[in-house]
Amino acid sequence: MTAYLLNLATLATIFGILAASLNLLIGYAGIFSVAHAVFFGLGAYAGAQVAMLVVPDVLLACLAGGALAALLSLGLALPALRVRGEYFVAASLGLQMMAVTVFSEAHGFTGGHGGLVGIPLPTLLGFDVSAQGTFLTLCLVILGLILLAIRLLMRGSFGRALMAIRDSESAAEAFGKDVRQLKTLVVVLGCALAGVGGALFSFYMMFVNVESFTLEQSILIMAMVIIGGTATLAGPLVGVLLLLLLPAALSFLPFIPPTQIGAVQQFIYGLAMALLMIFRPAGIAGQSAGRR
Repeated sequence: MTAYLLNLATLATIFGILAASLNLLIGYAGIFSVAHAVFFGLGAYAGAQVAMLVVPDVLLACLAGGALAALLSLGLALPALRVRGEYFVAASLGLQMMAVTVFSEAHGFTGGHGGLVGIPLPTLLGFDVSAQGTFLTLCLVILGLILLAIRLLMRGSFGRALMAIRDSESAAEAFGKDVRQLKTLVVVLGCALAGVGGALFSFYMMFVNVESFTLEQSILIMAMVIIGGTATLAGPLVGVLLLLLLPAALSFLPFIPPTQIGAVQQFIYGLAMALLMIFRPAGIAGQSAGRR
């Protein structure tokens, strides 16, 4: 039971990084992307390749994963941020669908449908950090540092400019804000953090393939942010806990067949999001527009 709880806690921490990174886009900048799993995957594949070909150092893998995700995020940010709202969503959806195909066919980098296996045990500066408790502690430290960095950024001029763009892009432009540059920067930052989460994911699972980086995964990450509450530090974490613990809770209900847990889970996700949009549009831990 202890190993099971540690497994849930580690996955929750990694998905906490993912949700916090997407919250930068959705919550603070008002940019809705359904391609976040793409950058999660890029980080995972890059981290796995570094571990397998160079050295299985978590810090180096996270840097590689974050750097690759940030670099390739420009392919989405630069052309797509010329448009607004639903057009960016459409662009990110196209990227997500294209990326799944690329991940499936780029055998040299991703291993194709079979994925990458045999990822070595993680180390940090030469020290073994593969024990479950040790790796969880490392993930918690990284999550804490990311949340602290986001808090500091959002309390500064950069964060205030982003929230001005979120509330009214035209007004922000009228006050002299370089909207395109600010949106590009936040997309790059958010995708880089998703890449860091991907690198940690590859070490923890010791195996990665395309099934972990599909459109369904992107929607799950978005649901975590929206249900938990956007534009807050705690909101995405609340969403992660709810949506990761739900499958575990459903598995203990004897009247739900194991083959139907996925369908019931998707129904509950959809119902929860619909009810939240009606009764609490800011999310469980979110603030109303008047209090932001």
